[in-house]
Amino acid sequence: MTDTITPTKQPTSDAPPPSPSTNRPGSRPGPLGRLGLWVTGHRKLVAAVWILIVVGFGVFAPSVESSLSGAGWQANGSDSVKVRELARAHFGGNAASAIQVVVHAEHGSVNSAEGRAVIAKVTEQLEADHRISTVVPPMPGATLSSDGSTAIVLAGAGADTNEMVKVATDVKGDLAGLSTKDIQVNPTGASMLWSDFNAANLEAMMHSEMLSWPVTLAILVLAFGALVAAGLPLLLTLAGLVASAGSLVLINHVVPVSIWAMNFAMMFSLALGIDYALFVVVRYRAARAGRDLDPRAAIAETMDTAGKAVLLSGLTVLISLSAVMLVPSPSFRSMAGGIMLSVLFVLGATLTLLPLVLFKLDLRINKLSLPWVKAGEHRSPRFAAWGERLWRHPYAWGGAALVILVVLAAPIIGLRTSMPSIKVLPANADARIGYDRVQAAFGPGAPGMLQVVAPKQAAAATTAVLRSDPGIAAAMPAQPAADGADLVMIQAMPTVDPSDPALGGTVDRLRHTFAEHPATAGVLVGGAAVENLDLNAQLQRSTPLVIGIVVTMGFLLLLVALQAPLISLLGAVASLLSTAAAFGASRLIFQGGHLAGLLGFEPQGFLDGWAPVFFFAMIFAIAMDYTVFLLASAKEHWERSGDARDAMVGAVAHSGRVIFAAGAVMVAVFFTFSLSGPLPPKEMGVILGIAVLLDAFLVRLVLLPVLLRLTGSAAWASPAWLRRALPEVTFAHD
Repeated sequence: MTDTITPTKQPTSDAPPPSPSTNRPGSRPGPLGRLGLWVTGHRKLVAAVWILIVVGFGVFAPSVESSLSGAGWQANGSDSVKVRELARAHFGGNAASAIQVVVHAEHGSVNSAEGRAVIAKVTEQLEADHRISTVVPPMPGATLSSDGSTAIVLAGAGADTNEMVKVATDVKGDLAGLSTKDIQVNPTGASMLWSDFNAANLEAMMHSEMLSWPVTLAILVLAFGALVAAGLPLLLTLAGLVASAGSLVLINHVVPVSIWAMNFAMMFSLALGIDYALFVVVRYRAARAGRDLDPRAAIAETMDTAGKAVLLSGLTVLISLSAVMLVPSPSFRSMAGGIMLSVLFVLGATLTLLPLVLFKLDLRINKLSLPWVKAGEHRSPRFAAWGERLWRHPYAWGGAALVILVVLAAPIIGLRTSMPSIKVLPANADARIGYDRVQAAFGPGAPGMLQVVAPKQAAAATTAVLRSDPGIAAAMPAQPAADGADLVMIQAMPTVDPSDPALGGTVDRLRHTFAEHPATAGVLVGGAAVENLDLNAQLQRSTPLVIGIVVTMGFLLLLVALQAPLISLLGAVASLLSTAAAFGASRLIFQGGHLAGLLGFEPQGFLDGWAPVFFFAMIFAIAMDYTVFLLASAKEHWERSGDARDAMVGAVAHSGRVIFAAGAVMVAVFFTFSLSGPLPPKEMGVILGIAVLLDAFLVRLVLLPVLLRLTGSAAWASPAWLRRALPEVTFAHD
């Protein structure tokens, strides 16, 4: 027989639970309660430390946009990255990160006097930058079109990929300024693409942030019912943002950090800061005005209940994002690291700065209240009624929620992924204009030239393989190494666009052929398009591992927090439903092109390759955030009463309003990104917005309470051996 915990049941009641022991003489709060009391007793020290943190890091924060890197989208250790490094070292920088300057004559030829003058000025400007190695003028048969209308000046990469993006940013304005009425200059190439994309992305992110802040404030005022209280989450978020931005600038001096790390950190700090502040402030107001605890006792109780849930939620977020570090790509690791850093600052502010502000303001947080608001109201009568309705009709409501989630998740079966194509750029971006002109002048595969590096003795055999492959339109003569190394580079033009799935088949076939024949041993295939293919392949290999680790660690953390294996497992599995549904919907929108006109984007026919692994970690982290809030409240009621109905209904009544308000804020924040210009922020906003919408309103406020109802007391059962193995964690402090 399994040895389980069977608490003594007590009569249920709609009245608030008894006051915590922190309000009675001789009682001792838990660790987080003691932290809250310590903060209130050392107010000047804590305030001074936070002022030092915000001001110290804030000095560096304004330079975050210019300091952080814009590249790093690569699979470390792949053949394509090896080719790029060999090209930089031995072939005058003719690597995937080289800059291509497209000079196009609207009428006539670039060989005209005006055209030659523009090309000379382009060459002069490029040679003036010490980060550019060799500047190669247009060459007939290779970089000069047969009709003479389009020429390419190649600027070799003399620095790493991150620095070359900065080079592209620095030179593109001057280069475009060389255009005349008849001769157009458009820099392009991978480095220029990332430069243009980062600029468009930054503008879109800032625009979205400006839209989201007033919407967020309005929702917070409605949620808190008071303007002063509504401002606390924004204070918390601002402190975390400034500190994380400045620290990222400092870290970038040691390890390159992607600008995307700051973009995601901004969004995540806002969302989590609001979630955490909502949970803590609502609990403090209830303790002070609802149960008339003194300020210190209210702080202690708040930290031992809401503070504990926030800590567990933060740990879940950190664990979920840390799994992304397993992807061997600098951009992914820096993005995950940047978000984790912002979460740490927000978590630290929630557990130290927020209690200090609450204690200092005390009941003044209710200033400028809306007339119908009751400041001490913690148990929501409306959500209590909703919980009772779910208790009475679990199959109807749970079945409806499950059907909706399964129907939305079904399209995930046909989901395709690839790295972003040129379509992510606005149509007027120089990199896209240059790309289109190269394609029109030289062929559909010209923007995605393959770079094949081979030993000198394998040059003839390698060239023969390339020219005989049906996926290759043309192969250039072998180029010897500039420094005399025993290597050659052969550039090959595919027959298809770089984003066409057929290119992957061509690259795989070539690599297989080169590996199978002794005459072509050691031949490596690379190029900008191949780097994208290698990264996408790496992401597909890493995604199952990341998902497995995130779900497992989420379950284990819930198990430690709740001490109950069944509900911990159900909580983790339920989080997968909203994630799958969000990706199913995203397949219809972004791969199928539904709502493309409404959202204003050009579908690529696939979802960006980084979305599944990265967005999964983010969605699961947010989903577990709500799971912890709901189940921590349920566990608190279970510990007090031992009654399954009280645990379920009480959890919905006490945490439902917070989850509803926090979900509304997150949905508003994320959906503002769907209004952004470039496609990736749209994907981010729509996928995360749908995920939160489904998770907060269907999973946490319908499905998970129904699961609590159906499992009853078994939800909280725990074998004796497991209780002995786990640390004691409680939420009720009577």
